[in-house]
Amino acid sequence: MGRRDTGKPIGGEVPLKTRIGFVVELARRLHEYGTAAPRLEEVVNLVSARLGLVCNVLSTPTSIVMSFADLASSEDDLAEVTQVVRLPPGEVNLKALCRTDAIANGVIAGEIGLAEGRRLLREVGASRPRLRANVATVFSYGIAAAAIAIILHSGWVEAAAAALIGLFIGLIALAAQRWASFNPAAEAVSAFLATMIATAIAAWIEPLAVRSVVIASLIVLMPGMTLTTAVRELSTQHLISGTARMMGAVATLLKLTFGTVVAVQACVLLDIQPRQFEGVPLAPPLEWAAVVAAALSFAVLFKSPLRHVPVVVAAVLLGYACTQLAGGLSPAFGTFLGSVAVGAASNLFARLTDRPGALIREPGIILLVPGSVGFRTLSFVFERDVQLGLHTAITLVTLLIAIVAGLLFGDLLVPPRRKL
Repeated sequence: MGRRDTGKPIGGEVPLKTRIGFVVELARRLHEYGTAAPRLEEVVNLVSARLGLVCNVLSTPTSIVMSFADLASSEDDLAEVTQVVRLPPGEVNLKALCRTDAIANGVIAGEIGLAEGRRLLREVGASRPRLRANVATVFSYGIAAAAIAIILHSGWVEAAAAALIGLFIGLIALAAQRWASFNPAAEAVSAFLATMIATAIAAWIEPLAVRSVVIASLIVLMPGMTLTTAVRELSTQHLISGTARMMGAVATLLKLTFGTVVAVQACVLLDIQPRQFEGVPLAPPLEWAAVVAAALSFAVLFKSPLRHVPVVVAAVLLGYACTQLAGGLSPAFGTFLGSVAVGAASNLFARLTDRPGALIREPGIILLVPGSVGFRTLSFVFERDVQLGLHTAITLVTLLIAIVAGLLFGDLLVPPRRKL
């Protein structure tokens, strides 16, 4: 996975079970930290070959199936051991991903034994966020919501309302992590709460653009990254994983939309009439300040290593700047150009620093992914405006294709040296 990989098999004297145990634990951690199926399978195959194993791996959003054979003793291609690992869908955790990558590099270089490497991987998986990290996460939800409201050309009132709602959604997200029974309903509850609070503020305190506030406050929950990953998996013929991930993203969008629709009907029943007002866009320097604030919040939400926070901020600024530069020609072309820049920069960063390119790639495209477009698509359909919903759906597909194509072109400009 790193520069020290000489390509020669190692660990042939280590028992088969020990080698398989390390590979299984590595795959588990990569899946847990949000690695897409193509990259996970490539890493597992690479590490297995370096450990003298033949491995066939199938990764889906909720499971990993791996079959192993000893390269030295196997006389045919039949598997000796098959391992099935059942997992929940992973979430991006850049700090844990970097730690996992470093452990794998150490094992491949012979600096860490296989048993010790497996133990270290388990320690990475067993670590839990501290109170300070949880508090930072809650505030990051609020900061991200306010920043996105400004980026969507809303005014100060909308930004303040979105920040308040974002704090509540951050608390809901922490509650969903603590209580597994609440987790499936977290998105619907968040959307319901966001719409009710925005409508109440617009009705009783200050007129505002309710739809913009709701979208900004829910932006962190919208599965734009998941949709993008799904399309990329489908484009690389990982059909099972891509289809499953796509359906998971649609399910999340349905829950968000349903929560919003229920809240709207509840407001009608309670005779809460919002006073609509389109906020005055703020000055361009404030918009760029909002982009920096959003980047810092994403660094916290993606759990980026502290020393790499400037890199995360630079990646977000790069993607957004390229999008704005070419967005005047076409939003899709601007998104494509931003994705090309982020994809090439992530590969260059991985080559120069021997660190995962995900540190650049994941945060760099977060402002490009069309999660809010998918949300609006289903909202229009629920409102029975099918024609506008269809038009928005076409926009969604166009932007998804632009992002995936941009990342693929970025790989052509700067070929990835690392698999992560």
